[in-house]
Amino acid sequence: MGFIKDFKDFALKGNVVDLAVAVIIGGAFGAIVSSLVDDVITPLLLTPALKAANAENLDQLTWGAVKYGKFLSAIIKFLIIAFILFVIIRAMKSLQKEEAAAPAAPSSTDQLLMEIRDELKK
Repeated sequence: MGFIKDFKDFALKGNVVDLAVAVIIGGAFGAIVSSLVDDVITPLLLTPALKAANAENLDQLTWGAVKYGKFLSAIIKFLIIAFILFVIIRAMKSLQKEEAAAPAAPSSTDQLLMEIRDELKK
């Protein structure tokens, strides 16, 4: 029973559960970014470039035998995800700085204890 209890404690720790939730949300976010690149950015922004390369689809881009269209699509998706994460993390850091800038004043009990400590030191 000790092994099963230890595994249960490990698997249900807050960090493990939080990580699992983050992975699931990340997968869903990846699907959103894929749709954004494939359905919005590619048709709106890359259509003229694709027509000039005689390719109707980004996945069809080739250079000789090398198919680089999927790679180019993956790079675009990565850059979008990296930019969005950068913006989110930057916003979180600015919120944390605002919270850290205003330290809370000691409570009346803490103030009284500090005065007693100072008197005892004398």
